[in-house]
Amino acid sequence: MARRRDQVLDAAIGVLGAEGSRRLTYQAVDTAAGVPSGTTSNYFRNRAALIDGIVDHLQALERRDWEEFARQADPADVSELADAVTRFLRYATGPGRARTAARFALCLEASARPELRPTLTRGRQAVAGWGSEWLRRFGSPTPQRHCELLLDYLDGAAFRQLAFPAADFDPRPGVTELLTRLLAPTEPPAAP
Repeated sequence: MARRRDQVLDAAIGVLGAEGSRRLTYQAVDTAAGVPSGTTSNYFRNRAALIDGIVDHLQALERRDWEEFARQADPADVSELADAVTRFLRYATGPGRARTAARFALCLEASARPELRPTLTRGRQAVAGWGSEWLRRFGSPTPQRHCELLLDYLDGAAFRQLAFPAADFDPRPGVTELLTRLLAPTEPPAAP
């Protein structure tokens, strides 16, 4: 049962990422998932429930992916964190492109449909929570603030790469500079 639900959610993300929110219908998801007609509506009684399911599924997938990329990074080495973040961003704009595009499609839809904002905000807060924990491990003095800055930077870089794909996309210099500045040890103020 959970496997079929995940299959439907994966298909919904694929439809949303490839075709946008207007094409996100029960029929399109059922077809993309290769399941009998009506399967999606059995799991998600209305569009709001489907959106909630997509956001939760995206969050779980992104966390799993991030932890895979970051698990080998040494908390004493900002360069290793920059490598992990770079790999994650390349994945999110390459093989994971549909998921990233789906998340952006939902955010854009929320600008016209405020009822989507609480669900998306909940998803963003969850990501910021575990992202802050990672930055705390790497020595951030203000991990929540630094995580927000990092997420905003990553969203901008990902959006630009999805909208204007560059074959030589190399986010590492920007990621490295941002993390180095965020995680640089602060010196105490000079005595008067």
